[in-house]
Amino acid sequence: MPTRLTRYILAEIMKIFVVALIALTLLILLIGVGRTLLREGLGPFAIVKLLPFVLPISLQFAFPATALFAVSCVYGRMAGDGEVATVKASGISPLKILQPAFVFAFLLSPIAVYMSDLAVSWGRPGVNRVVMLSIEDIVYRKMRSQLSYTDDGFSIHVHDVKGQRLEYPTVTVHSGGTPMKMQAREGRLTLDVENETLMLELTDSRWDRGGSIQGFVPGKTEVPIQLSRTLRTPSQAETRPSELPLSLIQIERLSQDARSHAAIGELAAHTGFSILTSRTEEIAGPAGQQKMAQLEASKRRLTRLRIEPWRRWAEGFSCFFFVFIGAPLAMLARTSDYWTTFGRCFLPTLLLYYPLFILGLNQAKDSVIPPYGVWLGNVALGAIGVILVNRVRRY
Repeated sequence: MPTRLTRYILAEIMKIFVVALIALTLLILLIGVGRTLLREGLGPFAIVKLLPFVLPISLQFAFPATALFAVSCVYGRMAGDGEVATVKASGISPLKILQPAFVFAFLLSPIAVYMSDLAVSWGRPGVNRVVMLSIEDIVYRKMRSQLSYTDDGFSIHVHDVKGQRLEYPTVTVHSGGTPMKMQAREGRLTLDVENETLMLELTDSRWDRGGSIQGFVPGKTEVPIQLSRTLRTPSQAETRPSELPLSLIQIERLSQDARSHAAIGELAAHTGFSILTSRTEEIAGPAGQQKMAQLEASKRRLTRLRIEPWRRWAEGFSCFFFVFIGAPLAMLARTSDYWTTFGRCFLPTLLLYYPLFILGLNQAKDSVIPPYGVWLGNVALGAIGVILVNRVRRY
């Protein structure tokens, strides 16, 4: 009997979970991602290429809510239709009824962690790669419709676009300091994939850099334009910890620790040399402040590298803790209305888990609490879940 009951409950959970996961994932893709991609000017073929890379990004957000929705629907319906009371009358503990949901959520959590890691190591770089390869098409699309294009590092305004030819383009490149302004009779854009730059070919161009540099260049001139940092492939040392796969975080943490020690050594050498040469004012001078800022930035990155694995696993195992609190709460709610049950389970979980998770994450980033403090929200849900399970046991 318990085996048949377990199979029955698991089958009910899986049916709702799969349908809800597909629906929620498509909703995230269509609304959250598709609208943004279309707004950026990507064509339909580029969007199709993006879908495999965006899928794990969508799934990492869909898993916790979908797991909670599935178990709240199943256990709310079972309690509302009297199935729980019938099973209990046959001598089976209510805890046996909850067991399939807990096992399901526990097995789902590592998959959620893997999906989060896949989104970081494969999904986001793939999205950036597709967008970078489409940047030439994006720029031409926007200039045909708006006669201008603006990015972090440059802007282009044209009189008209005919095919790939830009008529009378005015280009402003922001490369630090005074921007360089170029006006030409015509221009053309091509993407240099190897160097991750846009090559702008200008014909009969005038150059002006705030009056300090002025001139006319007849004929054709090529101007390399660096793409924004979000589109370029950063080095491992420049990559944010949240964008590193778990397999590389430990290696990068050791490298960052070595960089922090090197920064401490440079600061100590600078301080010692300033004292020896009786130029103590240089300790707090521009060079000293720069070295101190480098050391602080290195320490902050090292702290985030220590936190990141704990954060990934905490987010992944939110699936288990959502179910751990949602399944007994749905059973105690005793209603067959799916959305009412889900609302009763999801709202307190939402109001409790995410504020505590963000609190723990911020406190860990400030080194107020250890890195595992990001599990604060999970621990709180677990404590409440234990109380609810005990209530169900006496149900």
